[in-house]
Amino acid sequence: MDKKIIFITGCSSGIGLNAAMALHQRGHHVIASCRNKKDLAHLSDRHIETLLLDVNDSNSIHHAFKQLMQMTNHRLDVLINNAGYGQAGALEDIPRDVLRAQFETNVFGLMELSARCIPIMRQQGHGRIINISSVLGIISLPFRGAYNASKYAVEGLSDTLRLELKPSGIEIITIEPGPIESSFRKNAVERSLQQLDLTQSVHQTHYDTMLTSYQQSKSTSVFTKGPEAVIKKLIHAIESPKPKAKYPVTLPTYLFIFLKRIFSTKLLDNLLLYISKKELTPNKESDKRTTNAK
Repeated sequence: MDKKIIFITGCSSGIGLNAAMALHQRGHHVIASCRNKKDLAHLSDRHIETLLLDVNDSNSIHHAFKQLMQMTNHRLDVLINNAGYGQAGALEDIPRDVLRAQFETNVFGLMELSARCIPIMRQQGHGRIINISSVLGIISLPFRGAYNASKYAVEGLSDTLRLELKPSGIEIITIEPGPIESSFRKNAVERSLQQLDLTQSVHQTHYDTMLTSYQQSKSTSVFTKGPEAVIKKLIHAIESPKPKAKYPVTLPTYLFIFLKRIFSTKLLDNLLLYISKKELTPNKESDKRTTNAK
């Protein structure tokens, strides 16, 4: 196995952190980035090289990329665009600046960093850009519209780049995880709803239910896999001489890819609404808690 120089964004926790540690253990030269200095120390303690990077900030991207090139002698084999978060909420409740912030992190930062790496990879005659997408870049769920739209955009950018860069030797790969054990969902619900003014929302009951029961219902799902399921696909995407263009992860992702091909839009909508029902409909226990609180 050839040792690769790999740059990963969003390594403070979850998939990014686990990927950095796993790829480092396999002997690759990993440079991991976080936007908070305190998270860099956690990686440095594991002898992983780090960079401070906020993908929302063009100046931060400029300085981090310049430093990256100095660290690697102007070489880069693999870029893993992992940085991202999920903005929850009904689309009608999401103001323009909150929607823009979702795209700044999940889409615009990803593309700006990729555009800086492409000339280096083209000059080398090889390189791989791996974008962490989601099953929610394939199908949509209620109250995930901002995140859905950002991941659909990641899919669209990846598909287009794959075609545009075909003659260059640069391979564009998307990883499409379904439910993965991490703090991602909890943060998506708790933190992102704090960005919205929910006092006048007609969806207040749904938000209350999401806050009280969402994490519990997801953590016990038989379809939820650990981060190692994503790492396994990443390793193949990096080390295989012939990587796939897309790597679905977890059974729900494979299932929805199949169902989207054979179901009518109306039938798929009905299925997705049924799946979302438990998340968005108060159960008796949550009703009791709400009543007692009042």
